[in-house]
Amino acid sequence: MEASPRTFPAGPYSVAEITRLVREVLEGAIPVVWVKGEVSNFTLHTSGHMYFSLKDETAQLRCVMFRSANSKLSFGVENGMSVEARGEITVYERSGQYQLCVFEMIPAGLGSLQLALEQLKKKLSKEGLFDEARKRPLPPYPTRVGVVTSPTGAAVRDIVRIIRKRQPAVEIILRPVRVQGEGAAQEIALAVEEFNRFGDVDVLIVGRGGGSLEDLWAFNAEVVARAIFASRIPVVSAVGHEIDFTVSDLVADVRAPTPSGAAQMVVRDRSDVAREVLGLARGLASGVRNKVSSLRREIERTRSRYAFARAPDIVRQRVQRLDEVSRRLQTSGSRIATERRQLLDSQAGRLRALDPAEVLRRGYAVCRREATGEVLREASASLVRQRVRVELYRGSLRCNVEGVSENEGLA
Repeated sequence: MEASPRTFPAGPYSVAEITRLVREVLEGAIPVVWVKGEVSNFTLHTSGHMYFSLKDETAQLRCVMFRSANSKLSFGVENGMSVEARGEITVYERSGQYQLCVFEMIPAGLGSLQLALEQLKKKLSKEGLFDEARKRPLPPYPTRVGVVTSPTGAAVRDIVRIIRKRQPAVEIILRPVRVQGEGAAQEIALAVEEFNRFGDVDVLIVGRGGGSLEDLWAFNAEVVARAIFASRIPVVSAVGHEIDFTVSDLVADVRAPTPSGAAQMVVRDRSDVAREVLGLARGLASGVRNKVSSLRREIERTRSRYAFARAPDIVRQRVQRLDEVSRRLQTSGSRIATERRQLLDSQAGRLRALDPAEVLRRGYAVCRREATGEVLREASASLVRQRVRVELYRGSLRCNVEGVSENEGLA
């Protein structure tokens, strides 16, 4: 590569002028080129621009890749990585250094998609998205299956055909999405999220038919991996053919080799279920028969024991003892009742003797001062010519006191 000779006027030149001349010479002499080398001194500035060097065994070249260009990279740039960079030679006048302004960059030797895939696997594995301990078993008898795939591909036809054949009563809900191309990954992730919010399904099948790495790339996208990881519904990943393996397969609860295999995993064949139910019924019936026979033998052994054989005699003795105790209770009860009745009569006689009416019946009388009703116990308590009332057993007398004798009385 030869540059056309140029004639420059004699100096002196300022530093800026000579730097500008060097820039014009370099930028005019070297077209856009591809440069291969090893990345070193890599820096990602807060502005989003990348600054690094490309080096080989004998030299190094300063590089800059602005954010508008590096935002299109499908892999992460790291020190020590061999790359091929396409750009143009420029001079950064402030430092007087020439550099390669990179427009495009790809990994050297390893394809950019494959490199991006390996980097994503490493990242997600470190975060625990592939851990087997968090993966859930599939429901044994689902009644509703959600399917996230293309509505026109062979995958959805295989899934529907197999589920209908194995369990016609199972309901299939299809959420159609694009499975390749720009925006496909976002559609798949959104479909998984929607099923978790509204689908009311027991299990999800997420997948498509086979294809190249580029065709299957939507199922290697980080947004899809995180949507599957966040799903509360168990997810079966069914991407491509048996030899294909994607990030979705690593994150999902179960990986199916094909969409057809996913349908077979999710829904059991009704004939298999019928045989299993029949086997369980037979086992249950056999268990019941064995239990009945065991109980019957136990009853016979119990009946043959001495204590069980004497049971009727023991009962008769207990009945006889009960009659004996009953007679004793009746005799004791009669005697106690008689004693209590006699005591009651005695106490009643005493109470009757104390009754004032009984005293009056025997001829005694109660004398009261008529004016106040006060009972007169002594003759001195009454004054001559006062009125008194004498109460008899029947009726009373109103009398005038004619005289008083204090020395006569019962005492």
